[in-house]
Amino acid sequence: MPASETLTQDARLLFATVREAGELGRSMAGQDVERWKKPDGSQVTAADLAINARIEKILRPARPDYGWLSEETPDDAIRLSHGRIWIIDPIDGTRAFIEHRHEWCVAAALIDNGRPVAGAVFRPMRDEFYTAIAGEGAHLNGATMRAADADTLQDARIAGNRKALGQLSAAGVSGDPSGALPLQLRLAYVAAGRLDGAVSVGNRNDWDLAAGELLVNEAGGIVSNTQGEGYIYNRPQPWQQGLIAAGAKRHAAIIQQLRTA
Repeated sequence: MPASETLTQDARLLFATVREAGELGRSMAGQDVERWKKPDGSQVTAADLAINARIEKILRPARPDYGWLSEETPDDAIRLSHGRIWIIDPIDGTRAFIEHRHEWCVAAALIDNGRPVAGAVFRPMRDEFYTAIAGEGAHLNGATMRAADADTLQDARIAGNRKALGQLSAAGVSGDPSGALPLQLRLAYVAAGRLDGAVSVGNRNDWDLAAGELLVNEAGGIVSNTQGEGYIYNRPQPWQQGLIAAGAKRHAAIIQQLRTA
């Protein structure tokens, strides 16, 4: 079903904003930008904050009735009163950005009543622009994407943390081919068929998931927590309990393998 005019306009705004933010990030890449550690020990840079500020400056005035959740903005419970919110990750892959590598991206999604309806993941250093609108498919630089799928996990290219991959090894899953890809790019690669799946055990933040989840869903795949339950966004705790993303058949096989491991 074609998107409503409102959603179409929101998606266009989101895509243009993510592209502009990514270009800002590209202009700062390779520089020795200021960096420091957050209270949780994760790293943040002046580029993260600059990109966050650029996105916020565009989106919030354009849609003042929408809520806001970003990795680089202090959380505010007022977002819970909004049916629609933006979820932003200014730089997913900050370590790669700091080390002057290309495995980082800008990701953003629009959430409507707990579910993503528009999303974009932009990898500026490779000119890869992944987009999706609910009901209209997922695209990479304008070309339609389809998630890979099969009845078996044998030799499947699954990206994940060591604990998750260890639980899948008995099913013949290949080693992690993702390198240093952050979660949003892993999800984008699942949507594009470059990876057969992505798994992660442990809590994962909403901003690491929302845009990529829509990409996978619109490419014909399934994304869930490790119990097989779908995500609901814009809850008091902005995280989900683990990640499984794959084509429908492989998703079911991964769930089954994790339960029996």
